Amino acid sequence: MNTRPNLEDAQMPHYDCQVTALAAGKCRDPFAFLGLHQFNDNQSVVRCYIPGAQEVFVLTKHSRYPLTQFRQSALFSSVLDKNFANQEYQLEVVYPNQTVTGRDVYSFASTLSDEALYLFNEGTQAQAYLHLGAHQLTVDGVEGFRFSVWAPNALSVSVIGDFNHWNNTQHPMRLHPASGVWELFIPELNVDRCYKFAITTFDGERIEKADPFAFKMEQAPGTASITQSKPTAVVTQPEQIEKASRNRIDAPISIYEVHLGSWKRREQEGNRYLTYRELGDDLIPYVKSLGFTHLQLMPISEYPFDGSWGYQPVGLFSPTSRFGGVEDFAYFVECCHQAKLGLLIDWVPGHFPSDPHGLHKFDGTHLYEHADKRQGFHPDWNTYIFNYDRAEVKSFLLSNAMYWIKEYGIDGLRVDAVASMLYLDYSRKQGEWIPNQYGGRENLGAIECLKSVNTQCYGENDGIMMVAEESTAWPGVTRSVEHDGLGFGYKWNMGWMNDTLNYMSKDPIHRKYHHHEMTFSMVYAYSENYILPLSHDEVVHGKGALLSKMPGDDWQQFANLRAYYGFMFAHPGKKLLFMGSELAPREEWNHNQQLDWHLLESEAHRGVYKCIKSLNETYKATPQLFECDTKSTGFNWIDGGNAEQSIFSFIRYGNDGLTPLVVVANFTPQTHFHFRLGVPASGVYQVILNTDDTEFWGSGVGIVAHKQQLIESKEIESHGLSQSIDITIPPLATIYLQLISGGTC
Repeated sequence: MNTRPNLEDAQMPHYDCQVTALAAGKCRDPFAFLGLHQFNDNQSVVRCYIPGAQEVFVLTKHSRYPLTQFRQSALFSSVLDKNFANQEYQLEVVYPNQTVTGRDVYSFASTLSDEALYLFNEGTQAQAYLHLGAHQLTVDGVEGFRFSVWAPNALSVSVIGDFNHWNNTQHPMRLHPASGVWELFIPELNVDRCYKFAITTFDGERIEKADPFAFKMEQAPGTASITQSKPTAVVTQPEQIEKASRNRIDAPISIYEVHLGSWKRREQEGNRYLTYRELGDDLIPYVKSLGFTHLQLMPISEYPFDGSWGYQPVGLFSPTSRFGGVEDFAYFVECCHQAKLGLLIDWVPGHFPSDPHGLHKFDGTHLYEHADKRQGFHPDWNTYIFNYDRAEVKSFLLSNAMYWIKEYGIDGLRVDAVASMLYLDYSRKQGEWIPNQYGGRENLGAIECLKSVNTQCYGENDGIMMVAEESTAWPGVTRSVEHDGLGFGYKWNMGWMNDTLNYMSKDPIHRKYHHHEMTFSMVYAYSENYILPLSHDEVVHGKGALLSKMPGDDWQQFANLRAYYGFMFAHPGKKLLFMGSELAPREEWNHNQQLDWHLLESEAHRGVYKCIKSLNETYKATPQLFECDTKSTGFNWIDGGNAEQSIFSFIRYGNDGLTPLVVVANFTPQTHFHFRLGVPASGVYQVILNTDDTEFWGSGVGIVAHKQQLIESKEIESHGLSQSIDITIPPLATIYLQLISGGTC
């Protein structure tokens, strides 16, 4: 064994200060003191701080040097000759119950890109998740994890985890002062290890935070992040082409919205959740069999509180562990790809919760949120609002959106609560908000953030869908950024939803006084690229199930609902239905239990299921119902003013503009025999869908057989048209009539 001289007495006061700082978790620059350093012209010094160690040795290829413990502290050091500086070394650490050998954490140079950090600070880093967070790397031939975190106002930051007994003094991090990012590479660390960042503020407070960029997190009540390899989706060129095709503005888009925790459960196994893999094998074939083109997941980014349904996330880069690991979610996505089913994810950039391990006061200051509650606190949800004016926050949100699009290859994002982002006075009274620099109510930072997200995401893959849940008349939500729009591809038509549901809730005898609520949407139908949503929001918080909103006796309630669905699928705009809509439950949605699958044993409920399936099939097979959703050439009223009878009749056209599809919706229980209806072209019309069909538990009045009734037009003027047909309009029903032979418009 070779020995080396002890430290010089002159170093002792300096060591006292460093040991005090290290022991208190307040070492701001550990690499300046720990590791290997040139001591003088002829000697080097190795220092390590290892709590709990009894002895420490430095190992080289040919030698073993003991380190001296400094005053019974966790600091060990030794002076070595200068030739040692060129040698790779390891530390042999003797603990009471074991001996561990490995590379010195403080012997590795930084691996962070200065350019990447510059872009992060500039607000334009679209892939910050490649640089911040925990990344599995090989450095100097050694595998391990590099940890990086943005905490510019912290006094010190250290990595804590199950690998160091959650000791906040063992792994203090290196600060990059220009960016405010802290970094540390810990060698020989594997996946599935729990960790957090221990942050000491300048006020002396010690806080523990989960990693904002973690790819995996513990399921509640756990709050730690988990080391994980970066997921990478395998998306082939044919899949990219298919994605672009199914998301086009002139494509049939019918979306099934799902809360993964309550679609189905294993009731015989403690009412447990299905895993991502089970959902991939069960949910996706089910959605495909119903004829939907897309699946939309309510937020799956890790969230602590089940009752938030995912809308209060703390791990924006982590698929929730409730249903399995990262690989399991990747399997689920791949199942969607193989089934050619579009996959959308609910994205929540509008706010975040106050959980102590989350983003709130991340480094002891209001880092991700505004300090002023008039800007940084959401009064409706008791959550915090992102500071969109801060460049690093923009990079964080931009990177998160890109992460799901690029790394998992999903079809797009449905952006939650966009209105709450756009308006500074959203849900606030006078004096509770701060105007922008021009004195207005627009949140300029949020606007630019949304524009940047849409521009970058569409730039990555122009075949995706970016969807805004925006409930106001903000202009240009789906207009391009180049033309001063927000750059979304689609917007939820909340006005249509509110108006039509209000109409449907009225007793049929009173509907004639609310007739305009079913027609008003056509005044603005082409102002945006719309999706018609009947989402989870309409069946919670005491609003009741859709079926319960319908008036009348049992038969009339089901007939109303089927007729409403038929009207929805014929109206311009893409479609979205919340899970269970096909079952017509009588009770509103409960996230703590699975859907009422037993309802399919009832003929009435099964009829709604069959109706939804038939609507999807008819919708996808009929270009007139989807090709011209955003063009005025795709729609004409036959009679939009028949309030007295509560009958709506109109024509849908496809891209050819020639072959009409006639739609008639009757929202009273009155059957109309020999109803003369004007049609735009002579020829034979075929009933291709009738929501009153006996197959759907309808009355079947006036219909010989589903999809077989043929009606020939006559040269009799009606509704301002030279041709007309004589039809029976069933009670509380919507029917589609396709021109199958004869002339064109």
